[in-house]
Amino acid sequence: MLTTRRDFLQGSVALAALPYLTLPLTAQTPAAAEELWYVRPAERWLEALPVGNGRLGGMVFGGNATERIALSESTAWSGAPATGEVNPDALSHLSEIRELFFNGNYDEAQALCAKYLPGHAKNFGTNLPLSDLLLHFSGSDTAMAYRRSLNLGDATAHVSYRSEDATFTREFFATHADGLLVVRLACTQPKLLGFRLEFDKGVLPNTVSTNGNDTLVQQGDCYEKMHSSGHDGVAFEIRAKVIAEGGTTAATDQAIEVRGADVVTVLVAIGTSYGGADPGDTCKEMLQRAANKSYAELRERHVADYQPLYRRMSLDLGETPAAVRRQPIDVRRKAMNNGAEDPELLALFFQYGRYLTIAGSRADSPLPLALQGIWNDGLASSMGWTDDFHLDINTQQNYWAAEVSNLSECQMPLFRLIERLRSGGRTTAKEMYGAPGWVAHTVTNPWGFTAPGSPGWGIFVTAGIWISQQIWDHYTFTGDTEFLGTQAYPVLREAAEFFLAYMTPEPKHGWLVTGPSDSPENWFIAPSGHHIAESMGNTVDRVFVYALYSMCIEASKTLSTDEEFRTKLEGARAKLPPFQVGRHGQLQEWLEDFEDAVPNHRHTSHLVSVYPENQISPRRTPELARAAEITIQRRINAPHWEQSEWGRANLVAYYARLLKGNEALVSLAGLVAKAADDNLLTYSSGGIAGAQSNIFALDGNTAGTAGIAEMLVQSQADEIELLPALPAAWRTGSVRGLCARGGFVVDIAWRDGRLESALIKSKRGVSTPVRLGDRVITIHLQPKQTTRLREESFHAVEKK
Repeated sequence: MLTTRRDFLQGSVALAALPYLTLPLTAQTPAAAEELWYVRPAERWLEALPVGNGRLGGMVFGGNATERIALSESTAWSGAPATGEVNPDALSHLSEIRELFFNGNYDEAQALCAKYLPGHAKNFGTNLPLSDLLLHFSGSDTAMAYRRSLNLGDATAHVSYRSEDATFTREFFATHADGLLVVRLACTQPKLLGFRLEFDKGVLPNTVSTNGNDTLVQQGDCYEKMHSSGHDGVAFEIRAKVIAEGGTTAATDQAIEVRGADVVTVLVAIGTSYGGADPGDTCKEMLQRAANKSYAELRERHVADYQPLYRRMSLDLGETPAAVRRQPIDVRRKAMNNGAEDPELLALFFQYGRYLTIAGSRADSPLPLALQGIWNDGLASSMGWTDDFHLDINTQQNYWAAEVSNLSECQMPLFRLIERLRSGGRTTAKEMYGAPGWVAHTVTNPWGFTAPGSPGWGIFVTAGIWISQQIWDHYTFTGDTEFLGTQAYPVLREAAEFFLAYMTPEPKHGWLVTGPSDSPENWFIAPSGHHIAESMGNTVDRVFVYALYSMCIEASKTLSTDEEFRTKLEGARAKLPPFQVGRHGQLQEWLEDFEDAVPNHRHTSHLVSVYPENQISPRRTPELARAAEITIQRRINAPHWEQSEWGRANLVAYYARLLKGNEALVSLAGLVAKAADDNLLTYSSGGIAGAQSNIFALDGNTAGTAGIAEMLVQSQADEIELLPALPAAWRTGSVRGLCARGGFVVDIAWRDGRLESALIKSKRGVSTPVRLGDRVITIHLQPKQTTRLREESFHAVEKK
């Protein structure tokens, strides 16, 4: 049932009766605003449409003569279990390297870092693309009234076209409820469906066979030599079962032939040996269960499983002119690149980030979202990258939207990976640093790799803290103290044990500092004129150690435990370096006021102090907030700024936290228009970090969604702030279902840039300050109670 603006403004009675976190679709979000649609088939991977069930992924191309579905699976990894071997000489040279840095001998210290600190990652591995499933159709190649689409509301892709006097349709979905990919082919005329079903050769060693007259089987191994031994990796199996209504189905040489059918359903199952599973048994069991259900039942189960997650939120950022709205998405994106305003496309981009999170990461998914989510264009590994879990920003960005956009349970696979990091990180902490607790560095794999990589990018010692902040966010958004005590605090406490033992006094001021460590992935100019990556006490490390100690202190108080340990943390936190402003008015990235070796660098790691942390803000630390803004301006105004998709998404969040909505909107429009392709998937551009072509990366989509959320609601400062960074262009709109820390759900409607109404619901039943601009009031709610606020609710209080 649609809810009108009048219903929304009338109050909280109807809403309070709804289940917690489940909200209806608004009248301002029609079905058309939930759809990506096109008038031609995809020719490139970044034009195809993604479907996924949290483990299995497919990219639908929609060709009329040949349908291509690029298959992928989250556990299709090369490599083998290993936490990574540290250099046996690292610990014995650690003090020497630190002393050299403290004495200003940066060149010599850097040389020793390169010699003694990198670990051994010979069999690290990477996620790999599987084969394409191809359907070669018989009959005419002509296609009139062609349409290809992805409906976010029910997570289904569609293709339709006319050929002569018949209309052909296809529907695709990856069902989490039944674990496989479903393709439905139909025609308005009987007996006209005919095609040859086969796998392409693919890049992995494999064999293809048939099972009976209706099932195609591919078996293979995830072997590759660039990132692993070449003979280690999971085994995989793909089974495609054809269920035809009418006509004939026959097995030929490595293919299934369908002729004269009325309707055809194709069920695609993928299994791997990850975790000791038998891929063949996995496929057979899924196909057997699914084949016993009708297509209608499979679809109904899929939608019923998906929509309770997706429908928790809706967003209206204003109307796009009808002439623009009637254009396909690729045309609209290009128009935005030329300066056109399209608020409905930005709202669609927001929901697309949520869709991809649901499609790629469910509560029971075996692995979290990798660099490319669960999809894989095959380019990352071919370019020398790994489609893995990057812990110096990318994996974090993949989950920034989860809590705030009402998809809390989608983080569960990430929490299981963090537990593996904690386990493997104990060995790295002991052998490399001689310290208790656990530590992780820049990259990891499904088996919890924790050793450092090469200088310049791989020696990032606070990576484990950064990824563990997602656990803390889950607690702060939900208020689940049981989760805090059983899962979050043990992980954080053990990380804090490491840093209490690892950090060392800086001789000039006595500050406790980390190091040697990277400020990912940037370099500075040493007094010698050489470019240096490692240092002592870089700012990003200071931010995360401060955050770690603060999280543990708060958890200790909440759980009434570990008073002695809490006192140690409070003492150590007081000795951390202060933030410093450099000669250009910028926030210093390093302990010393070094010049950037790469002024246009894509990373701004020290600005984690602004987002996702809240250690610098315009209201509490205005001078530092200005220094952070100068840092951004210097970076993006440098010649040839490295415009990565995740860097643009960062700017949206940074500017939102700096309360600059117009600047955030400019960055958001740039993300969609210049760092997303025609299917709205974001990518890293050729030339960045050695890339020779556009490589899909999920983080721009998910972090972009998180940035939009920050423009509308913030809750990081022990208060809920409404419309903190609303740009002038979003004059009228509404949002339903955003989450705020403390266990709140927030709905807002605004008109002419002013608050019309806000509904705030509490899961836990607590009091909280609520801010609108420079005025703050306090609300008091019982569990599951909702209150309604209007702009006049804030008039009676003094400005703060």
